[in-house]
Amino acid sequence: MPGSKLFKLTVPFQYPDFTSELSNCSICPRECRADRYSNRLGWCRSDAGFNISSICIHKGEEPAISGINGICNVFFSKCNLGCIYCQNWQISCRDEHGSSQTLEFSEVIRQITGLLDKGCHAVGFVSPTHYVPHVKAIIDALRDESRNPIFVYNTNGYDKVETLKSLESYIDIYLPDFKYSSDELAREFSDAPRYPEIALAALKEMYRQKGSVVLMDDNGIAERGIIVRHLVLPGHVDNSIGVLRMIAGEVSSSLTISLMSQYWPTPLVKSHKKLGRMLLPAEYQAVADEMLKLGFRKGWLQEMESHENYRPDFDRDHPFE
Repeated sequence: MPGSKLFKLTVPFQYPDFTSELSNCSICPRECRADRYSNRLGWCRSDAGFNISSICIHKGEEPAISGINGICNVFFSKCNLGCIYCQNWQISCRDEHGSSQTLEFSEVIRQITGLLDKGCHAVGFVSPTHYVPHVKAIIDALRDESRNPIFVYNTNGYDKVETLKSLESYIDIYLPDFKYSSDELAREFSDAPRYPEIALAALKEMYRQKGSVVLMDDNGIAERGIIVRHLVLPGHVDNSIGVLRMIAGEVSSSLTISLMSQYWPTPLVKSHKKLGRMLLPAEYQAVADEMLKLGFRKGWLQEMESHENYRPDFDRDHPFE
């Protein structure tokens, strides 16, 4: 490709040693102390390898993230959260049936640089919390090759403050979910004790690092900042309003919010008594109205039909096509 840089396998791309972090793993709030180099795995059931479900161009993110050419997203497998309704359910499940592949480090870098050469301006790490050492290694390797895309940390919000502090010099844009204001719901739907407390502390640390303003280039592409996502769940308007009130009251109503209506019942929750239906327009509107009342003025709303466009299939080479 004209103008592209020839990729070479060099010494820096030897497989990293994560022993100090993963032989007694405490990088996420669960602090399992698992030895991910052995069979003594932790809650997420992840080992020390580069277990990645897909490296692909994704154009379905917020416009300021996707840009014209899309973002190169690295979808890590499994998750440190256990949302029973997860829209990426094929790759987030913790058992052996989840869609995943263990890649050599050099292959990860090769695939990412290939998509950067196709015009992607950013690299996003999706569900990265339990793979933070791997995220840092990827960024270091890309920088060693004089690759300096925008790096996006697309997280479920269940992050340790200490871990986020270690990412300050690595991440340009934080793209966290803030799922719950109710600890009861967090436990029921995601097996995540103290989620509201932990997610709030994590957001405050992101705010300390980046502030409330999303810096854009001349083309409207985000270069630095925080965009907070919240998915409205059917039958749980109070939870969503509680989330927005927590953010406004404890952090800032100047933050950029992406309020999502794209919920759909995956095969795992189709028969669930609470989550087995679509979101109602009136439910989403009630949350959107509260967002405006609280003073949020920056961000995105979704059309009610958005769920039709956000159904990836990770059994395909290109999940979003």
